[in-house]
Amino acid sequence: MAVGRKASRNEGKSRWSEKSSQLCKRLFLRPRQPRTVPSRRQAASPGVSYLDRLPVELFDMILDKLSVLEISVFSMVSKDICRYIMDYISTLAWKKKAISSHFHHPSCPEWVSTIQHYRDLGLLFKRCTLLLPTKERLRFIFNKFTHVPCFTLEQCLTPQCSGFSSYGIFLQTLIAGWDELECHRVFNFLCDNINLLQRTEAVITAKRGANSFQELQLRFFCRRVLLDPWSQKPEGDFWLLQLLQPWPMVSQAHLLFILYGPLMPEGVLAWQDLVERELPHQALWDLAQAILMLFSQFKAKHLTVDSIPAIFEELIVIPQPWHVLNVARLLVLCGNDFCFTFLASKALNGRLPEISRLIVFIILVCEKDGYHMNWAVKLVKAVCDVFAKVNDKYNFIQQLESKFSEVTREFFEMSVSGNRFEDRETFQTLCILLDSGARFHTKFLHMLLK
Repeated sequence: MAVGRKASRNEGKSRWSEKSSQLCKRLFLRPRQPRTVPSRRQAASPGVSYLDRLPVELFDMILDKLSVLEISVFSMVSKDICRYIMDYISTLAWKKKAISSHFHHPSCPEWVSTIQHYRDLGLLFKRCTLLLPTKERLRFIFNKFTHVPCFTLEQCLTPQCSGFSSYGIFLQTLIAGWDELECHRVFNFLCDNINLLQRTEAVITAKRGANSFQELQLRFFCRRVLLDPWSQKPEGDFWLLQLLQPWPMVSQAHLLFILYGPLMPEGVLAWQDLVERELPHQALWDLAQAILMLFSQFKAKHLTVDSIPAIFEELIVIPQPWHVLNVARLLVLCGNDFCFTFLASKALNGRLPEISRLIVFIILVCEKDGYHMNWAVKLVKAVCDVFAKVNDKYNFIQQLESKFSEVTREFFEMSVSGNRFEDRETFQTLCILLDSGARFHTKFLHMLLK
């Protein structure tokens, strides 16, 4: 009996030790949960937020100490904070402090600081209005800027004002990442808000150069607010198309010139200079890039590109037919694809004398501006290959030869008449033409005989 009791007692101890060891393992090997202290919001009664328990004056003092960028980050914490911040930035005191009206900067650092400030404002309004529908969102945002005269067409007369540039950076930051449908709504909202289409119509239907102030205001607003901030991005094509689409082709060419045409040193559009004299390639660079942007956009969307050469033809007769060297230089700046498309369409329509004369001046521009002659040779060969029949190719080459002789004779006659300065300049052009013509003929014949 005693032995049986001892055995059962030992067995009970072993079972107890096993249970205790298992319990210890559970207690000490189990990962410990971190201790948390309940927040005010958790401790508050249901339906009452932390902001409701914080005095409004104290919260305003906190926001007053934050930068615009910090407020934009803070607005993403919760819906309650976002809603309060929207009320805060709607106050007159905040608008006077944050939405600056000082855009006439004498120094570059101040200009850079203003641009950065409006980039931060764009982020703030983008983040705090994230949950609103697009139309309500735009209405809330743009109502805050109606009192700024430098953001409005024909309100600021200072030439070096940075208001439109700041507005453009703000808008770019605000709508970055939006889809095309929302960008359409933005454009329509801007048109309704500032009567953009009516103002554009008043400018493009007026006599060329008659309303120079309105022309420049329209140019600066569209370029600095809608076009230039997107110049290195695909969205730039969208805004240019939106500006051009409402108008017929002649008006599109007129508007394109207002937006990207060369400016005189005194700050007016060089309408007559393109007709009377040769302009350097820097003066035509922006216009060429705009045409190339439209051409590339149409090709990317697999649309017909015939309308772009048609706009080009309307452009080069505004206000009168341009100096032929300016036409040739603009074609060269537009690049190989567009230049070939333009010349080939004319060739197929039987306008051989016109394109032959233009090709002579394209060759002259290539020599003057330092382009390789092989580019012009390949261009002419491509135009020649447009013709299916051998007789048509022969007629084209013959027409080109006769235009070379005709243009050379014109420059020679000009060099022996007129004042000395014009004689010297014309004689230099004649020498360049003779040299480039000889090299072109050699290379072209070599290519044909391959």
